[in-house]
Amino acid sequence: MNWVVNQLAGLWGWVDNRLPVQKAWDTHMGKYYAPKNFNFWYFFGVLSLLVLVNQLVTGVWLTMSYTPTAEGAFASVEYIMRDVEYGDLLRYMHSTGASAFFVVVYLHMFRGLMYGSYKSPRELVWIFGMTIYLVLMAEAFMGYVLPWGQMSYWGAQVIVSLFGAIPVIGEDLVQWIRGDYLISGITLNRFFALHVVALPIVLLALVVMHILALHDKHVGSNNPDGVEIKKYKDENGIPLDGVPFHPYYTVHDLVGISVFLFVFCFIMFFMPEMGGFFLEKANFEEANNLKTPLHIAPVWYFTPFYAVLRAVTMEIGPLNAKFLGFMAMAAAIAILFVLPWLDRSKVKSIRYRGWIARVMLMSFAAMFVVLGYLGVQAPTEGRTLLSQIATVFYFAYFVTMPVWTTPDLAKAKSKLSFVLCGVFAVIFAAMTFSYVKADVPALLLGLCVFLTVIFAVLPLLASRDHVLVEPERVQAKGLPLHIVLGGLALFLILMIVPIKAVANTGAFDCGAVPCDKMEVDLHDKESLQRGAKYFTNYCMGCHSAKYSRFGRVAEDLAIPPEMMEGNLVLGGQRLGQLMEISMRPAQAKVWFGVAPPDLSLVTRVRSPEWVYTYLRNFYKDEARPWGVNNRVFPNVGMPHVLIGPQGLLECGPGPKLNHHGHAARNTIGELEVDEHCGGLVEGSIKGTMKKEEFDQAAYDLVNFLAYLGEPGALKREDMGKRVLFFILIFAACAYFLNKEFWRNIH
Repeated sequence: MNWVVNQLAGLWGWVDNRLPVQKAWDTHMGKYYAPKNFNFWYFFGVLSLLVLVNQLVTGVWLTMSYTPTAEGAFASVEYIMRDVEYGDLLRYMHSTGASAFFVVVYLHMFRGLMYGSYKSPRELVWIFGMTIYLVLMAEAFMGYVLPWGQMSYWGAQVIVSLFGAIPVIGEDLVQWIRGDYLISGITLNRFFALHVVALPIVLLALVVMHILALHDKHVGSNNPDGVEIKKYKDENGIPLDGVPFHPYYTVHDLVGISVFLFVFCFIMFFMPEMGGFFLEKANFEEANNLKTPLHIAPVWYFTPFYAVLRAVTMEIGPLNAKFLGFMAMAAAIAILFVLPWLDRSKVKSIRYRGWIARVMLMSFAAMFVVLGYLGVQAPTEGRTLLSQIATVFYFAYFVTMPVWTTPDLAKAKSKLSFVLCGVFAVIFAAMTFSYVKADVPALLLGLCVFLTVIFAVLPLLASRDHVLVEPERVQAKGLPLHIVLGGLALFLILMIVPIKAVANTGAFDCGAVPCDKMEVDLHDKESLQRGAKYFTNYCMGCHSAKYSRFGRVAEDLAIPPEMMEGNLVLGGQRLGQLMEISMRPAQAKVWFGVAPPDLSLVTRVRSPEWVYTYLRNFYKDEARPWGVNNRVFPNVGMPHVLIGPQGLLECGPGPKLNHHGHAARNTIGELEVDEHCGGLVEGSIKGTMKKEEFDQAAYDLVNFLAYLGEPGALKREDMGKRVLFFILIFAACAYFLNKEFWRNIH
C-alpha cells in the first residue's frame, strides 16, 4: 500500500512540476479566502457555473442526433424526443437549463446591484460579467432558432430584421447575417455552427477571465457589508474575516445546489413547458414561411429588451421608430457596462445606503419584470403606455444615479442635477398629456403624474438622504427584517398593480366559446386504446402522426402486436414504421386544396381542452363546402370527423357577448346564445351514440392525441419522483455536513 501511495505521490509531483495544478488549486480554492458572511444571494455565481456545465454536456449529446437543415431540423428534434434513449430528458435538461441560466444570471446581476459588487476594485470583474451576459444572449438566440418551429423562425425573422433599421448598411447587414434573402436553411446552418462551436469557446474564455479577475490578490470577493476583508489580517497574512473557499464554501454551496436541483428537476420532469414560457406552444409546429403566427414574441429572457424596442413609437426627423427603438434596446444593454462610473456612493452595500437608493433599486427591479411581461403580450394602447413608463424609468435609474448616490449632498442640488432629473420629469409629463384622452387605465396616468413629481424634486430629496457609516469589518449576512419586507412589498406592488391594469379581459380560451374542461389521464390504458382505434378509423384517412411509430404505440398502450397489425396499421405499412398515411401530399392537395396537418403534436400546439372543445362543437352550415362549421375554429374546411358516431347539430352559434367582451349570462347564470340551437335528438340517426357516449369517445381520442404529443411523459414523471426523492436525501446530508463544518466559524 505504501508503495502505491509513494508512486501516486511521485506521479502527482511529476505532473505538478510541469503543470502548476497545486498552485491553481491554492489560488482559486484551497487558499482563496472568501468573506465569512456570504448569504443567499451569493449562491447564484456557482449555480451559473453548474448550469453552464449542464448546457455544454447536454448540448454535445443533442448535436449527435440533430440535423441542421431546414428540411430535417424539426423532425430530428422530434426524433430525439421519441426515439433516442433518454432523448426527451436531454432536450428538457437543455431547454430548462437555458431558462435557468438566465434566471440565475439575472439574480446574480441583481446581487451585484444590491451590494455594489461593480465598484472599485471590481470594475473589470463587472465588465467581464456583462460581456458574458451579452455573449449568453447571442448564444441563446442562436440556439432558440435551432428547433425550427414557428416561433423560432418568425422570432428570428423579427430580431434579425431589426438590424435593417441601421442607416446605409442595414439591409446589407441583415442579408449578411441571414446568408440569404430570407431566414432559410443557410441561416439555420450558420446559427448552428455559432451556437455549438464559436460562442461556447468565447463564453468559456470570458468565464475564466471573470474568475481570474475576481480571484486576483488585489481584488477578491465582495460581501453583504461591502467591506474589504483584506484590510485586517493575522500574523500569517490570513484575513480575519475570511475562510478558505475549500472546504467551507464547497460544502456550503452544496446546500444551495441541492435546493436549485430540486426546483430545476421538478420543472424539468413535471412541467418542462412552464406554461409556454420555457417551450412556446408555437414551436411544436414546424416553421412555415407562408403562415405568420398571430403574435410574434421572443423567448421570455429577451422580452424586457423587446418591450423597450416596442416602447419607442415616435419619429425624429429622418430617424424612424424602428431605428430609434433598436437604438434604445442597444442602449439598455450598453448602459450596464458603465454602471461602475455612474455610482458615486462611498459605500457599496444597500445595507448602508439611504432610503432613496433602496427605493430606486426595488422600483428598477419591478419595472424590469414589467417590461418582461409586456414583451410577451400583444400590444395595446394601455400596454404601450406602460412599456414607455417602464422604459423611461429604466434609463432614469442609471442616468440619475450620480444625483442620488453622490456623497456630497450639496452637489445633489446642483444645476446639473436638476437638469438631469428635470429631463425625465418632462418626459413623464409629456406622456401624461399625450395619453390623457386615450383609452388607457387611469392608474397609468396617475403613475405618470407621480413620477413627474418625484423626478422634479429628486435632487431635493437626495440632498436630505442619509448614508450610514460603513463598518470596518463584516457584521452580518442579511438586511434587517423590516427593510427586507418593505422592499419586497414595494417590488410586488409596483410589479403586480400595473400588470393587472393592462392584463387580458374578456377573452375566450377556445375562439368564440369557453373551453370545455377535461383532464388528460395517460394512466388510463383502456381510454388510450379506444382513442388509438378512433384515431385510426376516423383521423388517419387524411391526417398523419408522422413523428410517432406504430410499434411504440403498441408497446406503450399494451396492444398485442398482432391486433395492431390486423386492425390499426394501414395498408402495406409495418409495425415499426412511422404513422404516416398512404395519401401523398400532392394527392391530398387535389382532394382538399391543402394537405391536412399532421396530428402528432396538435395537443401541444393548441391544448387538449381546445381539441376536445373543437370536436364537440361542429354544427350544420350549408354555406360551407362540407356542409358543416365549427364554433371554436369558424369557417372550417373539413367534414365533422366524428359525424358517424354523433350525427350533426342543426346549428351552433356562439354565445352573446356583453359590452365588456364577456359571454352574456341570464339571471340564473346560464350562457345566452344568439339564437336557439336545435340540439340533436338522441337516437334519431341509427347507430349514433348518446351524448355521454360521444363525449367519452371524444375524450378518448383527445387523450390518445395527448399521448402522441409526448409519448414519454409517464416514464419521465415516474423517473422524476425517484430523482426528487434522491435530491431530498442529498439536501439533508449537505445541510448537516455544512452545519458541522461551520459550527465554530463566527
